[in-house]
Amino acid sequence: MSIPNIITLCRILLVPVIVWAIASNEMEIAFAVFVVAGVSDAVDGFLAKRFNMSSELGALLDPLADKALLVSIYVSLGIWGAIPRWLVILVVSRDIMIVGAVMISWVFGKPIPMKPLMVSKLNTVAQVSFAALVLGALAFGFEPAPYDLFLMGAVTVLTLLSVSLYLVEWMRHMSTIEPSR
Repeated sequence: MSIPNIITLCRILLVPVIVWAIASNEMEIAFAVFVVAGVSDAVDGFLAKRFNMSSELGALLDPLADKALLVSIYVSLGIWGAIPRWLVILVVSRDIMIVGAVMISWVFGKPIPMKPLMVSKLNTVAQVSFAALVLGALAFGFEPAPYDLFLMGAVTVLTLLSVSLYLVEWMRHMSTIEPSR
């Protein structure tokens, strides 16, 4: 168990804290925990790369922690009414489709290599930025317009583009399966 993995596990443990904070209308706490989670993500990545502490466990835990945090925040803010529910459904559905495709490929004995696409990285930046803006606006009482509309548009377009590219790649990968006789 390396230091970056411990930091990542701590980030996973922050998920229920941030959900509680949003549900309890403690937006300052939610924003602060979100910032701590973001800093911890940067720190664990830096340590893993700089000090050669990368591991298979870390390669699995880090994206899991990121997705758990983002999905939880989007769902919580959607339930709270701070972001449109259609956007929550879009963001969560993308992740479900990708995980489902990976699971199906494993079931067929044709695991697909997990390599994040550039559009997916941009999507994550847009999702994080939008969540930070909404949480910051709720915590500190400022009007996020017009930046919220711009970021919401970016999240929408990048989410749709990302899932489309992943599904095309997955279908290409899965089309090499031989039919059973």
